[in-house]
Amino acid sequence: MKTEDVLQFRKPTYKDEKAVMEFKQEFVEADSSLDETNCLEKYDDYSEWLKNVEAYASYTTIPNKTHVTSSTYLVIRESDKRLIGMVNIRHTLNDFLLRMGGHIGDCVRLTERRKGYATEIIRLALEKCREFGIQKVLITCRKDNIGSAKSIQANGGQLENEILEKEYIMQRYWIKIK
Repeated sequence: MKTEDVLQFRKPTYKDEKAVMEFKQEFVEADSSLDETNCLEKYDDYSEWLKNVEAYASYTTIPNKTHVTSSTYLVIRESDKRLIGMVNIRHTLNDFLLRMGGHIGDCVRLTERRKGYATEIIRLALEKCREFGIQKVLITCRKDNIGSAKSIQANGGQLENEILEKEYIMQRYWIKIK
């Protein structure tokens, strides 16, 4: 990430359809996971995905009451208005998220990885967590995802433990918001 790059978080709107679907296509063509995009991989219809994002913002409209409310943000690079990534912030944690998902999940566009964006995205996501009143934030990543671990640690993440989940090890980091 260049020092002059400024990232903006904003909620997706109908005007973002082209950018979001191009973002999705990049992952589809690379056969790569779209984790932390509020299930974008399941939707061919952008308006249906957007309705899903909006439904998860409130417990009264959440489609699955075993899930938790969340806020999904697009991460836009100001200089060229390019969609760099997405962030999903869970307002609370259930048992599954306490083990594996945490409060913050981010997804950086494949062609924008290894440029320092994830570290800045986590920093900005922590500010959103503060706005939601979350004082202690859990972020997890696979142990083999060194870049994610470094981004979490750069934002004050303290490793609590590692747990074996199927064929891989998940690391669980906590960040206290000041």
